[in-house]
Amino acid sequence: MLTSLFTDHYELTMLQATLASGAAQRPSVFEAFARRLPDGRRYGVVAGTGRLLEGLANFRFEDEQLKFLADHKVVNKQTLNYLENFKFSGNITGYQEGELYFPNSPILTVESTFAEACVIETFVLSVLNHDSAIASAASRMIAAAGDRPCIEMGSRRTHEEAAVASARAATIAGFDSTSNLEAGARYGIPTVGTSAHSFTLLHETERAAFQAQVEALGVDTTLLVDTYDVENGVRTAVEVAGPELGAVRLDSGDLVQQATWVRELLDDLGNWNTKITVTSDLDEYAIAALASAPVDSYGVGTALVTGSGHPTASMVYKLVARQEASGTWVPVAKVAANKASTGGRKQGFRQLNERNRAINELVVLGERQPAERERALTLPLVTAGEIDQQYTGASGVQLARQRHYESIQEMPGIARRLQRGEPVIPTEIVNE
Repeated sequence: MLTSLFTDHYELTMLQATLASGAAQRPSVFEAFARRLPDGRRYGVVAGTGRLLEGLANFRFEDEQLKFLADHKVVNKQTLNYLENFKFSGNITGYQEGELYFPNSPILTVESTFAEACVIETFVLSVLNHDSAIASAASRMIAAAGDRPCIEMGSRRTHEEAAVASARAATIAGFDSTSNLEAGARYGIPTVGTSAHSFTLLHETERAAFQAQVEALGVDTTLLVDTYDVENGVRTAVEVAGPELGAVRLDSGDLVQQATWVRELLDDLGNWNTKITVTSDLDEYAIAALASAPVDSYGVGTALVTGSGHPTASMVYKLVARQEASGTWVPVAKVAANKASTGGRKQGFRQLNERNRAINELVVLGERQPAERERALTLPLVTAGEIDQQYTGASGVQLARQRHYESIQEMPGIARRLQRGEPVIPTEIVNE
C-alpha cells in the first residue's frame, strides 16, 4: 500500500513554497523526540520503527495520488513534477525499535534535503507516536504481570489498521500473542482465540455450547464460564472436557476473589492442570492487583490499544540543523515558551555503572564513539535511501522484542514500579 498521502496538507504547502524559493534542496537535519514523558511515567518505549521503514519503501506518488493533488489544487504543476519522481534518498539514524527513551532522547534523525524530510514528517510522527504509546503501556503491563503471559486482544476497540499496529507494538514490549489474525499474518505473531458469550447464548444450554467447542477444538481449548453462574459453568466445563481441559476464562466480577475460589474448585474436581485466564478491561493496575490471585494469563484490550490513558507519545519533529550556501552547518532551534528545543545533530548514549546498570541518558551534540561504560543508541536505519531490512517484517519484530527485553534488564529495578515518578534515569545534554 502506498503511504504518500498519509500526510498533512501543510507539508506540501511548505514543499511548494521552498521549491519556488530555491530552499527545497538545502541539506537539512530533522529530529524526532519527546520533550517529556507522559505524566508520571518513568520511561518510554520506541516502537513503530520497522513499520516506518516498511512504509517509507512505499512512500511515492503514482498517477492516482498525483491526480488527487491536481484535481483538488493542493499543489501547483512544479510541485507535481517534483513529487512524480519522489523517493527518499537521504539518511536516517535512530534508536533501535524496542529501546527505551527519555525526555529529549534523539529517537530518530533524518538527514536529507529539506523537501524530502518535510514530505515524510507526518508519516514519521503518526507511526512513532501511536506505536510508542502502545508499547510503553504494554511494557508496564508486562512488568505488572511478572512471569504470567499477556494476550493482546484490543482489535474491536480501535481502528482496523491501528489494531494490527497495536498487536505488533505489544509483542515488542513482551506480549506473548494476539487475537488479531492480520497481525499474525504480517508479522508472525502467535494468534489465540477462545469464544464469546454470544457463542454460549446461541446454544440451548451452556453444556451444549461447551460440547460443541470441545468437539471442534479439543479438550485443551479455553471455555468461557461466566455467561450465567460461574460455579455451574466451571463444573459443566469439567464434566464436558474432563481433567485435560486447557483453561477457563473469567470475564466479569471481582476477578481476584473469583479466581481464588475457581482455582480451589478446579483442584477439588481433579483439574489441577486447567489454567485460568482473566479478561475484562484490564490495565497495568488491575494486573498488579491480580498478582496474588491464582491466575495464569491475562487478556488485555481497551487499555492497551489506547495507551492506558496516554494514546500518544507526544513526539515532535523539528529542524535542528541546516547547511548554508558556504557548506557550513548551522544549528537551529525553536525558542517558544514551553516548546524550546536544542539545535544541532545529536547522538544518544546510555551510561552504565560497573554492574552494567543504566545511570544516565547522554545526548551528545556532535559525533563521537562511545566511551567506556557507554552504549551507543543511535544506529543507521536508512543509508542513501537504502533501508536496513533487518528491522522490518517478522524478524524485525523479534529483534525489537529482544532489544526491549535487554534494555529493561539494564534499568534499575525502580523502572518496573507503577507508582508515578520521575524518569528512571536523568537526561544530560552535552556539547562535544
